[in-house]
Amino acid sequence: MTDHHDSASAGSAAPPDLAALRRRLAEFAAARDWQPYHTPKNLVAALSVEASELVEIFQWLTPEESTRVMADPDTAFRVRDEVADVLAYLLQLCEVLDIDPLAALSAKIDRNEQRFPPRSAGPARGAAPAPGGRPASGEQPEPGERP
Repeated sequence: MTDHHDSASAGSAAPPDLAALRRRLAEFAAARDWQPYHTPKNLVAALSVEASELVEIFQWLTPEESTRVMADPDTAFRVRDEVADVLAYLLQLCEVLDIDPLAALSAKIDRNEQRFPPRSAGPARGAAPAPGGRPASGEQPEPGERP
């Protein structure tokens, strides 16, 4: 179908670091005078749209089919492209709100490790939390957190 040549599939060059990507995104927006539109509200809305476009790729796949999306070059390209869009808007949001995304993620993992300790029991491990680290049924959310 379409021939997609992108650095994600090449794998030869080392990926840029997070700071370099954030700089490139800021320079890209500045060169186009887009900063007035990069408000937290607009960036979150755009992030949601891009995440929905990623969901759309998987929407009607079976769980088994979803594990094989990267085997098809065209679908793999679309997945990588939407992941990039989601990450781009998330990084731009972090820039505007002065959030260190890696520090925020590390702190969240720390909290989840405390909230959801591993169980030593065998196969009956119980229900995993919903996506986003939400509490399992019966567990109380953190103060200020909506269930």
